[in-house]
Amino acid sequence: MSELTQTLLVAKAAKGLSFSDLESVLGLNEVWIAALFYGQASASKEEAEKLLDALGLGHEWVSGLMSYPVKGLGPIVPTDPLIYRFYEIMQVYGMPIKEIIQEKFGDGIMSAIDFTLDIEKEEDPRGDRVKVTLNGKFLPYKKW
Repeated sequence: MSELTQTLLVAKAAKGLSFSDLESVLGLNEVWIAALFYGQASASKEEAEKLLDALGLGHEWVSGLMSYPVKGLGPIVPTDPLIYRFYEIMQVYGMPIKEIIQEKFGDGIMSAIDFTLDIEKEEDPRGDRVKVTLNGKFLPYKKW
């Protein structure tokens, strides 16, 4: 974990803030803000300053928050149990998802650039449910 990530997480905890709280402050999705914390997104100068002010941190971290990320670095097979479950879901359901997307849209992919991700808690008497919504623009493969 980078020094910037640790600093942001410690400040967030010290202030008793959630990513949802920061969503209200920044006007940006809580998942995107969490990605920013982990160096998987880059902020504008104004966004970085607003976040640092909310966390009570100095502006010496602005350039780090504005840096263009190298995305997806880490182990090939994740070792964290929660993250591994998403890897496992793609191992089991990846090809079925691909087939159904191609049946509905044609030959192409779902964008991870023109994309949103939302996480919701659904109360259920049998055990609370995690609802993850991936919403990406369809990009057909070009012929040339």
